[in-house]
Amino acid sequence: MNENKQYDLADHFLACAKLGRYLTVASDDRFVITDDFRKDDGVIPEAAAVAAIYSKDPLVGVAALLPLSGSIENLETAQRDKYERLFHLIVEQTLSDDVKQSADALLESRFRQSEIRALEAELGGRLNPARERYREFLGIVKRLMEGQISAKPFIEEFNAFTADVAGRLDFGIYSFGLDSIFKSMRVSETVKRLMVLELLKFPPLLRREILSNILSYPGQTIDFVHFVETMVERHLDPDQTIQIDLLKDLKLRRFSMEAISAMAANSEGAAVH
Repeated sequence: MNENKQYDLADHFLACAKLGRYLTVASDDRFVITDDFRKDDGVIPEAAAVAAIYSKDPLVGVAALLPLSGSIENLETAQRDKYERLFHLIVEQTLSDDVKQSADALLESRFRQSEIRALEAELGGRLNPARERYREFLGIVKRLMEGQISAKPFIEEFNAFTADVAGRLDFGIYSFGLDSIFKSMRVSETVKRLMVLELLKFPPLLRREILSNILSYPGQTIDFVHFVETMVERHLDPDQTIQIDLLKDLKLRRFSMEAISAMAANSEGAAVH
């Protein structure tokens, strides 16, 4: 990417954080995943630092430390000091205890390659079993599409899968799997409705992202969209309903991040007065 777009990515991550969202890629068409920080042409330090500090997904936050620490050993003293100050800032400001501990360990070891490799191995140890479970669940989805499993046992499998991977699979990968199910015309609307009822029980941040995704997918039937909106209004508090609706509008490009942020600020100001 060119330099301006690189800096735009840092700004984009910061805008996501201000809205209390999981980080998305610059085009906002998918969530950032741990693998995005393992590519040879990975994100620039400014964007990686923002991700490490503000990511709502601790696994993504830890992964963002890797491109920051990987080249430090070869830097001149002034540049190395700059990176060390950046890591101290991450330790002080990060939202995640996992990121704080990992950044602390890298600082303590003076960014030894052995410590960086240990961090990579630890991250892989947390992700790999969950991704294997994810692939197993995709096999269940395939059976559902082929009519080999009915709605009730599928929902049981979905709940078991969610329980197995909670905290061990980055949100972007988990969301991608759900996107595939809800976008598929081969998955019955009955199954999708049952899944929505389960998603309503999720923690607020997860629920907001997933349900706003569902409401912004093209090709959904009017009846299904109405069902989701009705369930949201019936089971969630009004402020949570509004948040889902605003995020849906953002994903449908009806508003920009800046406009949503301004509306939220105005709403908070009105509440104070």
